[in-house]
Amino acid sequence: MHITTVRYLTQYIETDLKEKMVFLGGPRQVGKTTLAKSLLENNSDYMSWDDLRDRKLIVKNEFYRDQKILVLDEIHKYRLWRTLVKGTFDKHFPETKILVTGSARLDHFRKGGDSLVGRYHYYRLHPFTLPELSKTCDASLIKNLLKFGGFPEPYTKQNEDHLSRWQREYTSRVVTQDLTDLESVKDVSLLELLVELLFQKISSPLSIKSLQEDLSLSPHTIDRWITLLERVYFCYRIAPYVPKNRIKAIKKTQKLYLWDWSQVPNSGAQFENCVAGHLLKFCHFHEDTKGHRMELRYIADVEGREIDFVVTRDKTPLFAVECKTGEKSLQPSLKYYQDRYKIPKIYQVHLGTKDYGYADRGGRVIPFNKFCLEEKLK
Repeated sequence: MHITTVRYLTQYIETDLKEKMVFLGGPRQVGKTTLAKSLLENNSDYMSWDDLRDRKLIVKNEFYRDQKILVLDEIHKYRLWRTLVKGTFDKHFPETKILVTGSARLDHFRKGGDSLVGRYHYYRLHPFTLPELSKTCDASLIKNLLKFGGFPEPYTKQNEDHLSRWQREYTSRVVTQDLTDLESVKDVSLLELLVELLFQKISSPLSIKSLQEDLSLSPHTIDRWITLLERVYFCYRIAPYVPKNRIKAIKKTQKLYLWDWSQVPNSGAQFENCVAGHLLKFCHFHEDTKGHRMELRYIADVEGREIDFVVTRDKTPLFAVECKTGEKSLQPSLKYYQDRYKIPKIYQVHLGTKDYGYADRGGRVIPFNKFCLEEKLK
């Protein structure tokens, strides 16, 4: 299957390159290189730290040749990358536009104060989602999107044998290459075992204590390793939404999801993870293009009432989403929390094709593909 669609961030990056540098982060093999090369004009260069010939030129500071656009890929692996990029930008912009891409540490480094502040815009590229594959969010696409995930290579090939090989190789490279670029790990085999255990924890409250018992590691080590896996875009955690002075809530437990939902073994958890991916992409898109403070949270209390997701903008709830593969009736917890937290819109999404309505009860039981159109997800 051939995908010809232009990636959803392309036009925004083209515009921002005219006024600042652009940093583009995201998971390994999500399409950053393809997007970057699609922007190249005549007299432009793509330089990668992972290419030995390019690396030698970068270290000697002999890579600049009056390019119109200069792409520096994985340059964050170079110890002096910030100084090099700042100097190149300050000396040659706007004649040369600079795009920096990376699979991990760009997102990590941007949070700290350094000399690059104010000189760049940051974007996070996500896997394919329904709205990016089809303007009408064609319901026929969801089966393959769940099975093969949203990463371009396995999704376009749609071959089960290739998917299995890709998943194994992808996970291995993230653990043995990307993560160890961030920190030295003495026992990689235990880290690999942690990853295998995490596959079984998707969509459930994540218990560090349970993982501690399985791995015989300290809670601090386990939490640090999961944080590293988040920095290399392998997984992400979402925290509970807890307004002040409200009902008793589960305050600290987080839920875990994968960037590649095709690796989630349980079908119900896989659907929830896919929905999470769509919503996180929506949040990151609005943060990166419009500057809003967006958050993806879940809601749960000690009485067992739950909602899978609530999306907030500048700390204010926009809408809530519950994932159910088959139920036709609106879950009572949705209406309960809508009244309690003043949530404007609530949805219960499913994999079918029928819109069951229930708008008069303050919520919608709606096909997932139709929900994507309702909230204009990317």
